[in-house]
Amino acid sequence: MRSKSRHWLFVAITSLTIGSGVAFAEKFTGDALDSFLPDSSMVSRFRRPGSIIFLSSNEKVIQKLGPTSREKVIAGEMPPLITKAFIAAEDRRFYKHKGVDMWGISRALINNFQKRRVIQGGSTITQQLARTVFLSQDRTLTRKLKEAALAYKLERQLSKQEIIEQYLNNVYLGSGAYGIADAAWIYFTKPPQLLNLQEIALIAGLPPAPSFYSPLVNPDLSLKRRTIVLNKMFNEGFISKKQFSSALNSPLNLKPAKPKYFNSSAPFFTSWASQQLPLLLTPEQLEVGGLKIRTSLNLDWQVKAKEVIKKQASGNLEGAIVSIQPNSGLVRVLVGGKDFGSTQFNRATQALRSPGSTFKIFPFTAALNSGIKPEDVFNDRPKCWNGYCPKNFGNKYLGKVSLSDAFKNSSNIVAVQLLEKIGFDSVISIATDLGIGEDRFLGKYLPLAIGAYEQTVLEMTAAYAALANRGNYKEPTPFEEIRGPGDILLWRHDLHHKKASTVLKPEIADTMNWMLQEVVNSGTGKLAALKRRPVAGKTGTSESGRDLWFIGSIPQLTTGIWFGYDNNQETKRGSGEAAWAWHNFMSKIEDDFQIKYFPEKPKT
Repeated sequence: MRSKSRHWLFVAITSLTIGSGVAFAEKFTGDALDSFLPDSSMVSRFRRPGSIIFLSSNEKVIQKLGPTSREKVIAGEMPPLITKAFIAAEDRRFYKHKGVDMWGISRALINNFQKRRVIQGGSTITQQLARTVFLSQDRTLTRKLKEAALAYKLERQLSKQEIIEQYLNNVYLGSGAYGIADAAWIYFTKPPQLLNLQEIALIAGLPPAPSFYSPLVNPDLSLKRRTIVLNKMFNEGFISKKQFSSALNSPLNLKPAKPKYFNSSAPFFTSWASQQLPLLLTPEQLEVGGLKIRTSLNLDWQVKAKEVIKKQASGNLEGAIVSIQPNSGLVRVLVGGKDFGSTQFNRATQALRSPGSTFKIFPFTAALNSGIKPEDVFNDRPKCWNGYCPKNFGNKYLGKVSLSDAFKNSSNIVAVQLLEKIGFDSVISIATDLGIGEDRFLGKYLPLAIGAYEQTVLEMTAAYAALANRGNYKEPTPFEEIRGPGDILLWRHDLHHKKASTVLKPEIADTMNWMLQEVVNSGTGKLAALKRRPVAGKTGTSESGRDLWFIGSIPQLTTGIWFGYDNNQETKRGSGEAAWAWHNFMSKIEDDFQIKYFPEKPKT
């Protein structure tokens, strides 16, 4: 008896030892293999080559370009019937295999041999997911071996639910649909949760040849594929006979729609941002794509800005708004016109317009920089310079007037006097350092002082932002962060954006901001005033009212507004309308900011 007991004990210990050794060897081999394969966590971060996703500053989707899933089903919320349909159609042994289904491969080989052509594949859903995320679509033995190895790894490291959900969110389903949510929208204008059985079966029949079987391309073929899927679902016991019969005889009932996020919700901004990408990324990075771009745009403010432009610019009058965060250069709002659908011409970044009196910050700032004081007196009377005879608006002249009052009342005469007194080089140098004149020549002509040289709304707003930033110029940018394939960081604002260039001493900028506040408190910009916080800004009107401007700042944000006609005809309006539009826009968003004040005017 004891001998028999010892025998069974020996057998048990030996079996345990062998089993443990096999398990250890299997784990060691698996771990060793895994170390040479990509990280399975990349599945959840997957972005297709060639795709670009634009996000707002708080990561709301603005636009998705290229081959990318426009929308995904949240983990745990995939409708069970959708899962069953795809398992029946693509991988009925999904819950039984460990990534590669040898039974399925054998069955496919036999069927293909009998038919003398490839009519059936043996790839599991896990293999298809591995191929989509990590590999190309090449039909080579090497790729198939890699695919199998990756499928085994995914099965070891992810749950079956995670695998099927990631597959359903990324599988290509024809007509630009990447994932079940896209397909539900593109074919039926529904979320996946509202799809009925026949619609689910139709979509589940698409993966083998999605571009060919798409109901928008070949509706008859897609119906045949639907019948095949319904049969498989019935044979697997996923649906009843009644459900099968009802779905089988139902019409196609397509209701096509464009992919979500196909059109940008801020098209003027994203078109400009797209043009800026080649300045930060290499041609190779742009060609590969898979980019996730967190932009600087505040989407809520953008909507409010567009509303103000539409309301204020009646008829054929056009408008543009740009808002910049002074201490960072981040462009929070950029609206380049009333309707991007009518014309893609961006009046915020492309239109060259006369800045009128908004340009006067350059001669007046240069004057302060040269030692002239705000209280120094000038003679505001009609005067000619070698045949050039500028006039003040409305032919109003102030006589003996301080520098600050001349600025507050937008004297053209004093602006030209300053240019003559301190010289062209001083004014042009400051303008260039503030981003004006780098791309377009500023000539040494007296009309320069009152805005004779055309600029863009973006450039002028950036110059004013530098004054609000106490004389430190930050180049405007639409980007906060750019990530590439595998979520690799390619560019980040706080790491890679150009550092601020100090253009003015803080006391000069503070004095200029005080003078700009006086413009709003009691000068030409009174309509822009906000009740609860200071505003520093300047109006501008070009000859015959062809351009209407107001550019103003609170300490945390600088916003420039322009109105005019594309054909440059007279508006027969005044810059007060631009100041009022500025007020209306800032009134909608000012509660998003703490109340702050500009530094006090330095004592002189």
